[in-house]
Amino acid sequence: MTGALEPSLDLGLIGNAATAALIDRQGDIRWMCLPRFDGDPLFCGLLDPVAGPDEGIWSIRCDALATSTQHYRRNTAILETLQTDAQGNSLRIIDFLPRFRDRGRMFRGRTLVRIVQPVQGMPRITVRLRPRHDYGARAAKARRGSNHLRYELGDDSLRLTTTAPVEFVLSETPFLLDQPQVFLLGPDEPLSDASEAIALRFLERTEDYWTDWVRALSIPPDYQEAVIRAAITLKLCEYEETGGIVAALTTSIPEYQGTGRNWDYRFCWLRDSFFTVKALNSLGVTRTMEDYLNYVLNLATAAPDGYMQPLFGLGHERRVTEETCPALAGYAANGPVRRGNAAYTQVQNDGYGSVILAVSQCFFDTRLPRLGGEDLFHRLESLGEQAVARWNTPDAGLWEFRTRESIHTHSALMCWGACDRLARIARHLGLGRRARYWCAHAARIREAIEAYGWSAERQSYVMAFGGSDLDASLLLMTEVGYTTGAAPRYRATVAAIEAELRQGHHLFRYKAPDDFGTPETAFTACTFWLIEALARLGRKDEAREIFVEVLAQRTPLGLLSEGVHVETRRLWGNFPQTYSMVGLINAAAKLSRTWEEVV
Repeated sequence: MTGALEPSLDLGLIGNAATAALIDRQGDIRWMCLPRFDGDPLFCGLLDPVAGPDEGIWSIRCDALATSTQHYRRNTAILETLQTDAQGNSLRIIDFLPRFRDRGRMFRGRTLVRIVQPVQGMPRITVRLRPRHDYGARAAKARRGSNHLRYELGDDSLRLTTTAPVEFVLSETPFLLDQPQVFLLGPDEPLSDASEAIALRFLERTEDYWTDWVRALSIPPDYQEAVIRAAITLKLCEYEETGGIVAALTTSIPEYQGTGRNWDYRFCWLRDSFFTVKALNSLGVTRTMEDYLNYVLNLATAAPDGYMQPLFGLGHERRVTEETCPALAGYAANGPVRRGNAAYTQVQNDGYGSVILAVSQCFFDTRLPRLGGEDLFHRLESLGEQAVARWNTPDAGLWEFRTRESIHTHSALMCWGACDRLARIARHLGLGRRARYWCAHAARIREAIEAYGWSAERQSYVMAFGGSDLDASLLLMTEVGYTTGAAPRYRATVAAIEAELRQGHHLFRYKAPDDFGTPETAFTACTFWLIEALARLGRKDEAREIFVEVLAQRTPLGLLSEGVHVETRRLWGNFPQTYSMVGLINAAAKLSRTWEEVV
């Protein structure tokens, strides 16, 4: 047995914008999907395979493990785990996925590299490599080669090339770690050089890449370490080959114990991508916006009428059928485990504004090698026409209610945003007639939001036209430029949301019961929205107090999931959550001093 810990989201993330892996604090790889983020999990131990607690993991463990600590190499996605045994012997595991520029292109090989080094004394280690496929239903078949092992995964296979004794890996026999050992798990192909030489070369070049990438970030002077880690995490959630950005890297980590709120987040939601692109743009990482623009233009071109479903697969798949995976018992015994997400069939009218707002900067930012022009503008207009047609029709809304629809204020707001940005772009391009056209539609939507999205009784904007329930998305009215923190109606809305949805230093997305009952956890992104709102209202000291509390909720490696149970302070929900990391970046920018105030 590996001596696995109780289920926890105390996980480290490694990746390269092609694939990624999650590693627990003892150094066990517990989650990794191939060939993409939304693929079959090669390592599925995070979701407790029915076949056994030691299945679906890759463990490198010293005998009689006493302590284990972790850290990232500074400003990189390279994770180090230090294990110490009961006798004081210790070892270091260096984990990463290679990413660097090579021959004029970005190399992001799907080869997981693990370097194990003795640090103190000569510890004995055991390697347990137990990949599975078909969502945990089948164990990989291991075939031995001269200095490698081939793992057959149905129609696919992977090759482990190692300097360690192959026999000991295959039989899981403990052996003495008296010198560094290298493990490379990747495509079933011969290596071009000795495994140790490749591993060390990949390590050096990957470290150089991330160091240079971070050096180019435009970060605030305060909270630098938190912002850098959040930025790297967001980059690792981009599937760079197509430009799609996942909401999170996992599936079925529940929103809370026993709720049944287990969803697959390994797809590209248009709204989530907007927030991610916007946050990275604010740090100067405009390449992600360019990649995402190509992603959505491919989708829009395939939909001539401009209709966009709320989410897509990373390869532009329109059908991501939702199924359960009975071979996986679920995180902390919380089933069912789901693959796919039926939300792709929903109507969610905020997506049109999300896309247009996400890419509008490319018309104005002269740093970009290719600025948006009239052709791109006219392509976006087809999305705008959908916003015009749909802004006052019922949808499932931002929170993806499965059994009811309403005319959601946030959806109307984002449709307003689509029209507003198209008007700005048209003016910038000198297209006066089109600018007036889109201004008129924006004005009509604004008039309706003020008439039907505002409740005189509640003295607040409300979740749905003519309703009385509140939700945290109303705080985003300033984020998309609809209003300002000085506006009386916005200030009143913040006060109402605090009174109803705030619990201590945390904010719930809504309190009204939904398809699964009353929400049990605070939604971390919403707490960040509150922080920004308070900053806009001039309550920065209070906002900083909340921000410090949320930073303390992060894992020791600086990551956040979807939500937190306020009483137990335990993280819940899919991990790492892009919404949460975006919120951290935005809130830090609002609360930080300027560089002129520091130096």
